[in-house]
Amino acid sequence: MSSVSPVVERYGLTGLAIILISQTATFAGIEPFASWNTPICWTGFILFGDAIVYRSRGTSWIRSAPREFAGLALVSIPLWLVFEGYNLVIRNWNYVGLPESRALRLFGYAWSFATIWPAIFEGAELVAVARNRARGSTSSPRATPTPATHAGARPMSSARPEPVEGRATWPLIVAGAAMLLSPFLVPRATARYLAAPVWLGFIFVLDPLNRRQGVESLSRDRVINLMLSGLLCGVLWEFWNYWSRAKWIYTVPIMQNLKLFEMPLPGYLGFPPFALECFTMYVFVRALFGSVTSNSRAYRGRTIAL
Repeated sequence: MSSVSPVVERYGLTGLAIILISQTATFAGIEPFASWNTPICWTGFILFGDAIVYRSRGTSWIRSAPREFAGLALVSIPLWLVFEGYNLVIRNWNYVGLPESRALRLFGYAWSFATIWPAIFEGAELVAVARNRARGSTSSPRATPTPATHAGARPMSSARPEPVEGRATWPLIVAGAAMLLSPFLVPRATARYLAAPVWLGFIFVLDPLNRRQGVESLSRDRVINLMLSGLLCGVLWEFWNYWSRAKWIYTVPIMQNLKLFEMPLPGYLGFPPFALECFTMYVFVRALFGSVTSNSRAYRGRTIAL
């Protein structure tokens, strides 16, 4: 876009200011920033990233699909709780320095978890904008809206996957299910080494199912955008977490002596596939929700990560 409204510039600059103020205050040990730095900074990142995307494309999650964005933040909480459930078995991280008040702890969990999926998707669109500029294009996927596209949603790309039939997808689904079940089928001491199957399994199970339903699925550009977003967000998660008083620490049984911030270096390899899982899980839930609330076969909301 050649010009941007002052409102868009303000909320983007507000997001950047939130990050800078919170991180500076955290370095100085000033509360409440020192204890709440991670969710505060992620809130700023989401605002800042959304404003950049809107400036480049004239469409963004917050400005163009506010209702779906709110739903994305809400569903991010139970989706992340799936992995917290797995952590009860694999025991790879725990939280320290949390508020003594149970109400404040629950609020902190909810706020932090609500930023995860929005951050990954905003990051993927930032990557898409950067890649398009490198290729000399600033366009975004557009098509005629379908009846199932809710108000404010960005029009869907016309390059929709056709439903996949036959037996080709079942080996992937079975392999993914085996990955997701594996931590429960081995001794607890062994389960601690099985984080990788957890960060991969949902991709193998859900992406084929999404394709069969004819909704959004993983493509080359989407995989690149999401994986780079996962790596970007992973570094930022660990950076902002490292300086916070309320934080998570890792108890993974590998390379604890070789870390970048709190995370052992091999752990950073988990962030790119985690971003792919975020996509497949959300698309699956969105389609499931649409099948219950809409007459359309597949619910078509905002295009993700393109």
